[in-house]
Amino acid sequence: MAENGVAPPRGKVLTLDTMNPTVKKVEYAVRGPIVQRAVQIEKELKEGVKKPFDEVIKANIGDAHAMGQQPITFFRQVLALCSYPELLNDNTFPEDAKSRARRILQSCGGSSMGAYSASQGIDCVRQDVAGYIERRDGGIPCDPDNIYLTTGASDGIVTMLKLLVCGEGATRTGVMISIPQYPLYSAALAELGAVQINYYLNEETCWSMDIDELQRSLEEARRHCNPRAICIINPGNPTGQVQTRECIEEVIRFAAKERLFLMADEVYQDNVYADGCQFHSFKKVLFEMGPEYSDTVELASFHSTSKCYMGECGFRGGYMEIINMDTEVKAQLTKLVSVRLCPPVPGQALMDLVVNSPQPGEPSYDNFMKERTATLNVLAEKAQLTQEMLNAVPGISCSPVQGAMYSFPRITIPEKAIKEAKALGQAPDMLYCMRMLEETGICLVPGSGFGQKDGTYHFRMTILPPTEKLKILLDKVKAFHRRFTEQYS
Repeated sequence: MAENGVAPPRGKVLTLDTMNPTVKKVEYAVRGPIVQRAVQIEKELKEGVKKPFDEVIKANIGDAHAMGQQPITFFRQVLALCSYPELLNDNTFPEDAKSRARRILQSCGGSSMGAYSASQGIDCVRQDVAGYIERRDGGIPCDPDNIYLTTGASDGIVTMLKLLVCGEGATRTGVMISIPQYPLYSAALAELGAVQINYYLNEETCWSMDIDELQRSLEEARRHCNPRAICIINPGNPTGQVQTRECIEEVIRFAAKERLFLMADEVYQDNVYADGCQFHSFKKVLFEMGPEYSDTVELASFHSTSKCYMGECGFRGGYMEIINMDTEVKAQLTKLVSVRLCPPVPGQALMDLVVNSPQPGEPSYDNFMKERTATLNVLAEKAQLTQEMLNAVPGISCSPVQGAMYSFPRITIPEKAIKEAKALGQAPDMLYCMRMLEETGICLVPGSGFGQKDGTYHFRMTILPPTEKLKILLDKVKAFHRRFTEQYS
């Protein structure tokens, strides 16, 4: 009790000093300080504040529909029918859309998407996912009971990491991730208190993987943690490379030899553009390598409705398939997903449409294929345009965008700018990207948010803006880089 019987001011129960310390270590560059500033600038423009540009062009995140990509008609028709079943009586909807909607609704409690589903996901959707995987992989069997529907691929990835992380001190779980990496991985590992083990992709050979580098990284990590898993993103984010079959085989042998759990992030599997490149699923390669590997290597692979030609990020649909998981651990996985009740049912319905799309002879097939092909063709054209225009800028070099939705060009930053950034306590490419935003309205993410070799600087940008806007963006990048270089040279 304070003087005169007056209680002292009550402090907060939750403060920076008393909160979970691992949360403070979490960083997520894709929606970091530059993006927050971009939102502020948009508000300023609406309020009439004068800027040297009329709009903010957000090329920081793979949000296709926000960038103007149009949704696939068939998907939205079925989702509309599922959301408002009265429309099943409307003759403007094609019969194959209605049949998909009826099948999904019949699998929902009370024939409503507003009901919870089973925690592992709607049974018929998991069956359709298994059928899709079998067709994709040339007939290799897929058990629907090994399919877990997820809230986007991110949810499945974080769930698997939760199962893997244990130990303290030198026995703490280490997880190998590629550098550059997608910040979901570093953020999740920080939150879970795991050890991030970096292995570097080779920029000189189009961001390829190198087994010698994997071995170096692993042996170094074993001095201070217990490496238990390796994560692969194929096609790559942020680097846009597509792994060769030979590379995938080498990774599988490495995982088998070193007893590592293998996590394959394959959400961009339809986004392959470069001649001579082809998507190979880790599961297909694993089983074609024979029982020595297919009976032993533990694998979780992930897919999503958010990328490819769909771009339906907001529905948060996805799945993971598990291979060779211990049966008792699998029971724990099912328990863990049960805590969150179920993934969003509209996202599950959308996932079903991705894996059970219109077939030849159905009324929606021709238009579906037309829209799908057009979307992927435009993305391929923009991938080529991006690398060509960036490589024409002195001081910028961009590896071929073989797949996915991003370029990760290397930029030359003058020494004077590097010193200024360090004086401000910033990474040099953060200074570069923040200056670009303030001067041009272009929102990119500095390479330091994804990891990069010391002494190199990059930025990540999506190839998603409409072609004409993408040309404007790239022209502005060119002009800015020239001004920035001249100012600091």
